[in-house]
Amino acid sequence: MGKLIKINSSNAALKACDVMHRGGIIAYPTDTIYGFGCDSKNETAIEKLNKLKNRSGPMSVIAPNRKTAIDWMNIKVSQKNKIKNKLINGTTVIATAKKNVCSSLIMGSGSTLGIRIPKHNFCKELSSLFPNPITSTSANISGKNPCIRAEDISKKFQDSIDLIIDGGIINGSGSKIFLLDNDVWKQLR
Repeated sequence: MGKLIKINSSNAALKACDVMHRGGIIAYPTDTIYGFGCDSKNETAIEKLNKLKNRSGPMSVIAPNRKTAIDWMNIKVSQKNKIKNKLINGTTVIATAKKNVCSSLIMGSGSTLGIRIPKHNFCKELSSLFPNPITSTSANISGKNPCIRAEDISKKFQDSIDLIIDGGIINGSGSKIFLLDNDVWKQLR
């Protein structure tokens, strides 16, 4: 089975970064649900994650703060304040991303990318330490309920996950999602 460590264990975020640097997949707690993470520039890891979830297509990433999130976006200056106001309370914002921010495998049509700043200290530390955006997709098989405990992830996915960060029971719902399309906000969830 994949290695499971407690969120408060020594250097948990550094260990997670090491796994992602080597192309591995982590499961980590967020403010809403457990997420699967990998280096968003590593296409082998992304393909492995898609196969694990039995899906393909766009995936969101986490950012440590609004400045970083906005730096990843290819947006007009006039849109920056609108986006800053949406990037609160763990909301996911989908906007056009700059080239080479992440692999096209996780981007939506028109080179869009969902970016989120979770209200969770571990996520902030993790995304501050890792040099690339980290994928953030629910810890489940596509169409199934997300796992709410680290032990459930370990049992269901076994050796497919290289490191599981145990943050206790997390039984929330996914974040709100807003799409910026032609200067108009659309709420998708």
